[in-house]
Amino acid sequence: MTGEAPPRLIWDWTVRLFHWLIVLIIPLMWWTAEEGHMDWHRRLGMTMFALILFRLIWGLIGTWTARFGPMIRRLGSLGDYIRDLRSGAHMPAFGHGPLGVLSVFALLLGISIQVSTGLFAVDVDGLESGPLAVLISFDLGRELAEIHELNFNILSGLILLHIAAILFYRFRLRDHLVKPMVTGKRAAVDFGSQELPENRMRLVTLLIAVILTAASVYAVLEAG
Repeated sequence: MTGEAPPRLIWDWTVRLFHWLIVLIIPLMWWTAEEGHMDWHRRLGMTMFALILFRLIWGLIGTWTARFGPMIRRLGSLGDYIRDLRSGAHMPAFGHGPLGVLSVFALLLGISIQVSTGLFAVDVDGLESGPLAVLISFDLGRELAEIHELNFNILSGLILLHIAAILFYRFRLRDHLVKPMVTGKRAAVDFGSQELPENRMRLVTLLIAVILTAASVYAVLEAG
């Protein structure tokens, strides 16, 4: 009699750390802005800049489930996936399913816009500004500040939609999406023989991503 196969790793620790840091930082950024703690808001903003930049790089050179290429290819089955959901059929995905891919791309875009506009934003009296606001005119800085505020409302809506989808999967489809984002693993029975491909250059690619991210953050701080 053979034992049950051990859970399969689907999310590497960098993806999981990125996810939960974003979960922590976004409400903190909202709170610091609302309470006028702009020094902390800028620090958190630069942290978010580093995180989103790292994730974009990791989406190109990271582990298989973190890469954008496989995610984009998975969108080709979006129509079939939605039809299966409507019929009550659901097969857990090894990584993000097609709807999950759309959610990831929408959230990454929303966060990227939020961070990039914040770098250049200027408040109405010019007393508070992003680190790169000195590189543009006051009027353009104000326009970007307005986009920054508007985009946060859009981003908040995307986050609420994301949470609603997680709850739908959990209670309607009996698919627990949160636990794997904590442990990185899911039951092997969900995926047959599929496994996360081994990346022998993982340490090198991680080092490249960290160096590129650190260099970009340093360049922004120096430019400001």
